[in-house]
Amino acid sequence: MELSICRRIKWRARTSELPIMAADKQQWQVPALVQELSATVQEPPGRYVQPEQHRPAAAAAPPASFPIVDLGRLSSPSPDDDGGGGGDEAAKLRRALDSWGLFQVTNHGIEASLMDELMSASKEFFRQPLQVKREFSNLNDGEQFRAEGYGNDKVRSKDQILDWSDRIYLKVEPEDERNLALWPKHPSSFRDALHEFTVRCRRVKRDVLRAMARIAGLDDDEHFIDQLGGRATVHARFNCYPPCPRPDLVMGIKPHSDGTVITVLLVARGADGLQVLRDGVWYSVPSSSSTHALLINVGESMEVMSNGMFRSPVHRVVTSAENERISLAMFYAVDPERVIEPAAGLVDEKRPTLYKKMKARDFLVGLSKHFSRGTRFVDTLKISP
Repeated sequence: MELSICRRIKWRARTSELPIMAADKQQWQVPALVQELSATVQEPPGRYVQPEQHRPAAAAAPPASFPIVDLGRLSSPSPDDDGGGGGDEAAKLRRALDSWGLFQVTNHGIEASLMDELMSASKEFFRQPLQVKREFSNLNDGEQFRAEGYGNDKVRSKDQILDWSDRIYLKVEPEDERNLALWPKHPSSFRDALHEFTVRCRRVKRDVLRAMARIAGLDDDEHFIDQLGGRATVHARFNCYPPCPRPDLVMGIKPHSDGTVITVLLVARGADGLQVLRDGVWYSVPSSSSTHALLINVGESMEVMSNGMFRSPVHRVVTSAENERISLAMFYAVDPERVIEPAAGLVDEKRPTLYKKMKARDFLVGLSKHFSRGTRFVDTLKISP
């Protein structure tokens, strides 16, 4: 019986007049791709229009002094260092974690040519005809949503306000869990560039997490790395924010905080739009310049693991009427079978346990539901005094 049902589903998907929308799917569950809307509409459809109180206000001013850390120096502790490694760089990182929860890193060891190649390949993918991109759709057999692939994020309710963006979301680690059928074949450089960037980012992740362990005062520099587990997952999310005729009405991505341990972000040069919330005020995050800096963002998993010492910042992306924005986020998450909990070395009588522990697999489920609502899942794990 299950086999015959599967065959009927596949037949409906193939014969439907709507290539992406299955016959038994309601329209609100499978919205149009934003790149297609951007090319045809004069006003964003109502499903993308934010309530007036949530719309982007006047352009946020860039912060006067945004944290930039030299990762090469940070990962080379000096004898007279006061904790964190890298002397002055450790102090910069500490201030960044205390005040922003995100920071740029330079001297990270990834060649500028590789970063440019990957950004170029991602732009080329998004500019291909729709029928080509649909080969990598995140709708299995035209109707069953899956996280990986090209398309939109999951729509959980009819009244959900949608983001003005498309994406392709791919698991890159563990390597033996890659679904290469969903990795674009064109441009031909895409797969190799993504693989090489993934490999090079391992050092960035390692050096940042070691420095954060030292800053937290943990005895073991490897603590946060070890907590990721042997089957820790890494997902690459390529975001495309097309121009919008009314950028004052929509969000490229709604306010949220990442559920990761850390996120490594690569943004095409000059592609502004990322904003971070601090003390109730939205600040623009400068896009990386000719320095080819990476942006590191603390995730909600790290907020729990650090027992609240490192807070995951709320951020959003606003759109432009003229310019497309392309970015790549590398999400570093705990092995789904492990437990996310505060480090024992960060719990004592003066600072009791502030968050409930939870299996990483269940943590991810909660994150997904809260992301669609624009709320922080980690706040539901806080233990009342």
